[in-house]
Amino acid sequence: MRSTRTRKSLLAATAALTVSSALLTPASASQAAQTSAPVEAAHLNLGAQDLPETRTQKELAPGVTLTAIHRGGTDSSLFWTAEVAIPSTSPDPDAPASALSDQATAQAVAAKLQAAGVVARVEQVVSPQLADAGGPLGYRVRAGEFAQKADGAAVVNQIKAAGYASSVVYSGWDGDLGTSSQTRGPWNLDVITIDPKQYHGELAASFGPDLEKPETTSQLAAAQHAIAGTNAGFFVFDPAAGAPGDPAGVGVYDGQLLREPVGNRPGLILNGANNRTSIERLTWKGSLDAAGATLPLTGLNRAPGLIRNCGEKGDQPTEQPQQDVTCTNADELVAFTPQFGATSPAGTGLEVTLDAHDTVTSVSASRGATIPTGGHTVQAAGSEVEQLRALAHVGQKLKVSADVLGEDGKSLMTTKDTSVVNGGPLLVKDGQEDVTVRQDGMVHRNDANSFYYGWVHKRNPRTFAGTDAEGRTLLVTADGRSTSSLGLSLKEEADVAQSLGMVQAMNLDGGGSTTAVAQGAVVNTPSGTAERPVGDAILVLPTRTDSGGSRRP
Repeated sequence: MRSTRTRKSLLAATAALTVSSALLTPASASQAAQTSAPVEAAHLNLGAQDLPETRTQKELAPGVTLTAIHRGGTDSSLFWTAEVAIPSTSPDPDAPASALSDQATAQAVAAKLQAAGVVARVEQVVSPQLADAGGPLGYRVRAGEFAQKADGAAVVNQIKAAGYASSVVYSGWDGDLGTSSQTRGPWNLDVITIDPKQYHGELAASFGPDLEKPETTSQLAAAQHAIAGTNAGFFVFDPAAGAPGDPAGVGVYDGQLLREPVGNRPGLILNGANNRTSIERLTWKGSLDAAGATLPLTGLNRAPGLIRNCGEKGDQPTEQPQQDVTCTNADELVAFTPQFGATSPAGTGLEVTLDAHDTVTSVSASRGATIPTGGHTVQAAGSEVEQLRALAHVGQKLKVSADVLGEDGKSLMTTKDTSVVNGGPLLVKDGQEDVTVRQDGMVHRNDANSFYYGWVHKRNPRTFAGTDAEGRTLLVTADGRSTSSLGLSLKEEADVAQSLGMVQAMNLDGGGSTTAVAQGAVVNTPSGTAERPVGDAILVLPTRTDSGGSRRP
């Protein structure tokens, strides 16, 4: 935690606005038109234009700087309020309560609360227009305005007695259209800048000892003696969704594809040989090949049947990306490498073990086996079991192939110096804001826009990365979920990226994962009670040489 920052409780109110644009509609042509690539602004495009802003810069190594940005101050209009979880009107008895609903439902809930003695209000929520979504999201029900969070407990109990769930939220975390530009903060951000013309270490990603277990960003940095770094991509968090720590999207480390992309979501490509960074929408192809026969792979280094964030052919309920959703597929063929862990996931199905020479050493009627050094195992589930059984026999040759594909559909050129981490949505492309939340799976179906409201619209801690016009890589964290740093909506995140001079940028994992480290210490303030273990991290590594004399982390 940075001791030089003064963190004070702030109060604020955010008026709800009403506009007539259609719910989550694509941006108009006039909104899509942007100016040419910007240069770094004198201050962030964040909140009211007249806010005070301080920047403190520190050189971590030649060509690597850490800039701490504090923007804004006390905002007396902000406050705590009780937000009601509105019961679903879906015929599905298991449908969850929602933060938002249609106007009639919200008004009916407010009327019942009023009858129970709770002074409730209905507010329309209108979200800024992004590249492929935005506009009116729905209506929320709130009650009370409190100076401190604890002051809302009595109202929450009243709401509960009336039959509704509720929580106390801070109005400064709202990202409502028309109010974000007036908010007075405060915000705290940390920017790690790597200049490839001056820095002679290596920019790389690390997942730690294995893919299946998470480590904190500071642990990953310490293990590699990193100068600095941030958390990176989305990962499996819940054991019910797979192996915790496993990337939930594309993962390339030391040039090897270890986890397949989600749909064609963007990947952050790090070239450690020249410390250049790029962003591309990536896909993949994988196969298991024997003499005269080929079976397509459906996944890499993940539990068969569980696809976090979806985006694979055959996924249920959708083959399209869906952020924070675990899709299923009963029929899968998944390959495992030693980087996953010592053993592959246990379960029913079939598993084939291949040694370092691509020779089948065993065929097991159940899943869960030791992954041999330099070799693979391949697991089959559902209809893929008989296909694998017919193909694999002890002593024969089988080759596992997996390749990440660039936007042109061709194999991405990788070397041992290449890393790719997952994320989304895109924020900036060719100097223009291009926040593709629908394409990248942040617009959920049939949930009354509640996921969009919480994940896209509201302010949260964020981590994002990209490059500026000079070819420098910027790794950025924004603290959030506190009164001393409000966090960013996705629209604000894109605005900040542009005002930092970024000409391409994408969102990485945020929330409790958002962490920045430098010179062996955590320099931001993570939003949880402790630093969260994550799937992988982007690290600024000092120069190393292996036995062959080449530079390696």
